[in-house]
Amino acid sequence: MKIQKVIDALEQFAPLPLQEDYDNAGLQVGLTEAEVSGALLCLDVTEDIVDEAIRRHCNLIVAHHPLIFRKLSHLTGATYVERTVVKAVKNDIVIVAMHTNLDNARGGVNHMMAEKMHLCDVRFLTPSRTIDGVEGASGVVGQLPEAMPACDFIDMLKKTFGVVCVQTNEELQRPIRSVALCGGAGAFLLEDAIDSGADAFVTGEMHYHDFFGHEGEIQIAVIGHYQSEQYTIELLRDIIQRQCPEVRCLATEINTNPIRYR
Repeated sequence: MKIQKVIDALEQFAPLPLQEDYDNAGLQVGLTEAEVSGALLCLDVTEDIVDEAIRRHCNLIVAHHPLIFRKLSHLTGATYVERTVVKAVKNDIVIVAMHTNLDNARGGVNHMMAEKMHLCDVRFLTPSRTIDGVEGASGVVGQLPEAMPACDFIDMLKKTFGVVCVQTNEELQRPIRSVALCGGAGAFLLEDAIDSGADAFVTGEMHYHDFFGHEGEIQIAVIGHYQSEQYTIELLRDIIQRQCPEVRCLATEINTNPIRYR
């Protein structure tokens, strides 16, 4: 099977026009007419990830975050991005990113987070649009199976996403049932979450000042960018194996999260 057919399957699930205006999802590096030897799935592409692809005989890397996010003016090896591009090209490895198009697509990253939290009646948080038959929008909101105190809700997040700590505002003094969420950097959806009537808003990262002024209004829970999107690898595998079952899909063995907790 040619690499292009795998890319087509991914973009059929999450069309590129669903990505945000600032994004650079899609094909990043390489030629797609080669036969796929294996697909390495990851959140971030680094030199170590390319080395892993070489070692595990994969000529396709499918990542969540784009390696090339901003314009490259030169390829001199001055940055890890440039070095990673050069290494991929030298070793005939194709790099594809499925970023905010996969966040926004129905059944995408945010829906996967909701599934892991066992939310029901999940719907988009913002007005949706349909591209190539696929509905998409930013964020989702759903209902917990049963209402729970804020402290139990936070403990559930720690267990579900394997986090050592959760950044929160003051604990809400009413039960939490309705939960809005957005993987990654979702602070821009906080007001939408409040307007939806959600009791809690879960995301990967927010700025310090975003926490002010919402005590008693909504429970904010920030679990870490990498942690919020970790199940994307599982999602990418499922998409490829549904449409291209003969393709060998391997989850990376490397934790690319650059943030450490001490």
